[in-house]
Amino acid sequence: MEALGIRWIELLAQTISFSFVLLVLWKLAYKPVFNMLEARKAKIAEGIANADKIKAQLAQTEVARQKTLAEAGDLANKIIADAREAAARVAEVESQKAIAAAEQIIAKAREAAAQERAATLVELKREVGRLVVQTTMTVTGKVLTTEDQRRLADETQKQLS
Repeated sequence: MEALGIRWIELLAQTISFSFVLLVLWKLAYKPVFNMLEARKAKIAEGIANADKIKAQLAQTEVARQKTLAEAGDLANKIIADAREAAARVAEVESQKAIAAAEQIIAKAREAAAQERAATLVELKREVGRLVVQTTMTVTGKVLTTEDQRRLADETQKQLS
């Protein structure tokens, strides 16, 4: 092989030298670089896994938020419906109170009117009796005694009743 220009001793020395440089570079340069790349790759994978976990938690949180909002909306609607029912009940109670008060006022007015009517009738009977007595005295031209006046007044009252 010397004809081809290959010298075995130099080739062996260069092979040993290359192997030594390769070994030194492997130990001092490539291995730390590969370890750093592996660590970076692991951190990236961990970051992606954490991002996926965060996305899953975010989705769960969003579902829980939507559920809470729906429950709050339902509760608000129930509270509004209850308030409307309570307002209707209060309005009905107040309406009943107003009706009862109006009925009491009407009853008192009727009673007062009845009393006024009775008093007016009594006054009217007295006045009619007096007028009958006076008319009788004027027509007959005679002065009636107290007994005659009472008898005429009683007869007039009986006829008016």
